Amino acid sequence: MRRTALLASAALLTALLPLTAAATASGADDPPPTPVDRFEGEVPFASQPAEGIFTWGGDSDDPPALQFTDRADAPEGAKVLTGTYDISGYGGFTHDYAATEPAHDWSAHKGIRFWWDGQANGKKIAFEIKDGGANGEASELWTTSFTDDFSGWKQIEIPFTDFTYRTDYQPVGGIDHVLGLTGMWGYAVTLPVGVKGQFAMDGVELYGKADQSLRASVTTDAAVYPVKEGGRATVKVSVATTGSAPIDDPVTVTYEATGGSADSGKDYTPVSGTLTFPAGTASGATQTIEVPTLKDRSAESAETIPLKLTVTGAKAPTETPQVVIDAHGLPYLNSKLPVKKRVADLLSRMSLEEKAGQMTQAERGAVGNGGDVATYSLGSLLSGGGSTPTPNTAEAWAKMIDSFQLQAQATRFQIPLIYGVDAVHGHNNLVGATIMPHNIGIGATRDPELAEKTGAVTAAEVRATGIPWDFAPCLCVTRDERWGRSYESFGEDPALVDSMETVIQGLQGQANGKDLSRNDKVLATAKHFVGDGGTEYGSSTTGSYTIDQGVTKVTRQQLEAVHLAPYQTAVDRGIGTVMPSYSSLDIAGDGQGPVKMHARADMINGVLKGRMGFDGFVISDWNAIDQLPGDYASHVRTAVNAGLDMMMVPYSYKDFSSTLVDEAEAGRISEERIDDAVSRILTQKFKLGLFEHPYADTSGASQIGSSAHRAVARQAAAESQVLLKNAGGVLPLKKSQKVYVAGSNADDIGNQTGGWTVTWQGSSGDVVPGTTILEGMREAGGDVTYSKDASAPTGGYDVGVVVVGETPYAEGVGDVGNGNDLELTAADQAAVDKVCAAMKCAVLIVSGRPQLVGDRLGDIDALVASWLPGTEGAGVADVLYGARPFTGQLPVTWPRSQAQLPINVGDAAYDPQFPYGWGLTTLTKAPEGGGTTLKGLGIAAAVAEKAGAEEAGRALVTKARLIVQQKVGQNITAAVAKPFADADHLLLTGRYGAAVQKLVEAYRAA
Repeated sequence: MRRTALLASAALLTALLPLTAAATASGADDPPPTPVDRFEGEVPFASQPAEGIFTWGGDSDDPPALQFTDRADAPEGAKVLTGTYDISGYGGFTHDYAATEPAHDWSAHKGIRFWWDGQANGKKIAFEIKDGGANGEASELWTTSFTDDFSGWKQIEIPFTDFTYRTDYQPVGGIDHVLGLTGMWGYAVTLPVGVKGQFAMDGVELYGKADQSLRASVTTDAAVYPVKEGGRATVKVSVATTGSAPIDDPVTVTYEATGGSADSGKDYTPVSGTLTFPAGTASGATQTIEVPTLKDRSAESAETIPLKLTVTGAKAPTETPQVVIDAHGLPYLNSKLPVKKRVADLLSRMSLEEKAGQMTQAERGAVGNGGDVATYSLGSLLSGGGSTPTPNTAEAWAKMIDSFQLQAQATRFQIPLIYGVDAVHGHNNLVGATIMPHNIGIGATRDPELAEKTGAVTAAEVRATGIPWDFAPCLCVTRDERWGRSYESFGEDPALVDSMETVIQGLQGQANGKDLSRNDKVLATAKHFVGDGGTEYGSSTTGSYTIDQGVTKVTRQQLEAVHLAPYQTAVDRGIGTVMPSYSSLDIAGDGQGPVKMHARADMINGVLKGRMGFDGFVISDWNAIDQLPGDYASHVRTAVNAGLDMMMVPYSYKDFSSTLVDEAEAGRISEERIDDAVSRILTQKFKLGLFEHPYADTSGASQIGSSAHRAVARQAAAESQVLLKNAGGVLPLKKSQKVYVAGSNADDIGNQTGGWTVTWQGSSGDVVPGTTILEGMREAGGDVTYSKDASAPTGGYDVGVVVVGETPYAEGVGDVGNGNDLELTAADQAAVDKVCAAMKCAVLIVSGRPQLVGDRLGDIDALVASWLPGTEGAGVADVLYGARPFTGQLPVTWPRSQAQLPINVGDAAYDPQFPYGWGLTTLTKAPEGGGTTLKGLGIAAAVAEKAGAEEAGRALVTKARLIVQQKVGQNITAAVAKPFADADHLLLTGRYGAAVQKLVEAYRAA
């Protein structure tokens, strides 16, 4: 039965309702109930975009089993919805309206009600409604609950006024935080956890007549009004209605400035009175209240003046607005004093609770409108992957973050928040930002200057939206391509990772932190300390992950040489923050076994802060302390005592803060440890200039996604392309050639940008503005025909280009064995086979890690590792058509088979498809003279090394590499691969003479 027909028959259905239901109708003027679900089969079991009822849960066992059941005792009709459940994590069911049809208007009604067959189990059952947004899975969630403490059928009535905005999870991060009721998308039921049970439900309907307080609301233009001592605060009070209709009845707002930490008559002039909005007042009408403050000429902390509002005829503001007299005259506010003195002064004034707040980071979605920022003196907020404002624009980001910063002004010392995001390849949370290649592609460029430029573009775009802190770069050294985070690494060689750490200067500026207060720099984060890229396959205990968050088993020497090395460089470059890894570290012979990094005081306090001299602060990963053994108090105690300074506790920030205070008061966490943590955090806030400029400087917002920024990303995309094979000089293409393009990744910007793009996991399709590889080829002037699945006729073409590879994923979701492998899909394989059988072909693999193509390599003329090039597919087209040369080199070893994994440069047994460092070029021809020329290059390289002539040394090794690659062709044996890969490592460590000697060894073996 169509929804329109169902709504039209509301009056008829009302007559069918049981007398008990009809008796609950309150008032003759009430509209008849509007059915939502009768469960007679009019709504199917289905999911978006169709209308339907569907189940969900934390794992495969958690979703309930549902069916429509004939029941003689059904309160309405013949059938009811029944289900059984046994939930360990979370589970329930949802009724979503069709996304392809308009949302429903519930604003005429008082609330929603339904019949529930009580089991008297005493459990709370959450009931949610979905308001606004594009559809039921992109709407705001508003929640309430009822308790199953009865037996048999009972009608549960819930007025819409009982629903509160759900702060722990929002699919789109919130739309306007207003329950508008005019764009409703359905409801959801969350069933009890920890009890095996059954339920029955019937007759969901809207009931009663909405009173004006549901349609009209009173708001103020801000929640906090900071003023200088002696200034006057102006509070704008507005009345607005759903649908913007004039108000039917008068609305009065009685106000009184009372309470708070300011003294009436001494700090401010007391004010009180009543504002009246007469019936017929237009929606949006505004009146003002003025609160004068007084000067007392003494230095003091901030003082608050709550403005109590009593509203009749409309919904009152969700928060009591506060006028705040700014802190003044205190040493920490003096920007001319050294940062160290400012920190010491501020720290000496803070309470334990305020210090605990500074050590706490919450998710933006968890704090709603932000009142808890002041209540808990929070030091930081973050946006997790995909946690964005609506609309997802630069202006909305800045406005959102400014609103949170405003809340921080209501604290005693007005310590600004530090807001953080995962901008791991550009400002990837923002639609319209410049999306760079992922780190694996940046590593392939072997271009430290370019890495710095990409960091600078990212920093400028992030800071222009009001965000001063970036959880990047990842300094992981990826040692197993089965890892779902492989693409977040610059490569498998710590020397390569080290060379790309110029990105830190791009993000932060000078190593001394002098540039951090600029409007185009951000605080950077070295992650994940330490060994995240070395976890052993099969060692993960996180859900269905196979390798991510697992155990890194190393000797002390391996730990130092491979995984720790990049962190000393980061510290020397002035990195502001460090994030420990979820993974565990198992150091051979230390007697500890595997220990979670968040608990390793020996590594965080001992190595990072002690030996390396790191003076920034350490931030935990998302809920990472919850993975530590013991109860919650031991989680907090262990992590803080191990050296963590701030905890990312997205939704449990209240528990963390209170537990930290309890542990400190009990003496289990020392005052010195807490003061050290808070000092480190405050130091970075002062360096960032947040005390002087807490709000967004959006003067650089016009450059977000600009042609200048995209030019950097385009260059990075071009330089990241690695030409693995080029038989017969198929590449570069000529514009005169007729080119047949196929493959799943030729025209998909979502696949091209990968994970961590707008959402945590990323997604296929048209998710961000940019240029696909296909579009780039067309813009380059190529004569191109496109057939995604290669189903179009293949006759009459000069060359084929098949663009294949992976779809987006992030973290352990992308682990091989967790629904992923390193093989091309059947469709991609078929496209390669068809095109390469019909014509000369070049195959581009767009992926975050190597794909196994050895069985097809003989049929492929040219092979390109295209990595994840970001939004600028024109950069890929640049090298395809020769506008730029191929210069990229493999940042990781390309295996022959999965059985070889892990395989890395320096391994004793090393026989890959393509060795680390391999990469043909179209820039220049190999020098002539073979072995004789190589010998001369070796002598010259040794001289350059001794003289410290880095540029000359690198150029000499590059020439030697070209000679070797030309001789080897595709005959890459183990005897060739090992010294070839070793040579690239030696090059990166400045040992130019030894690098050429290794290349001579590879040449002789070819």
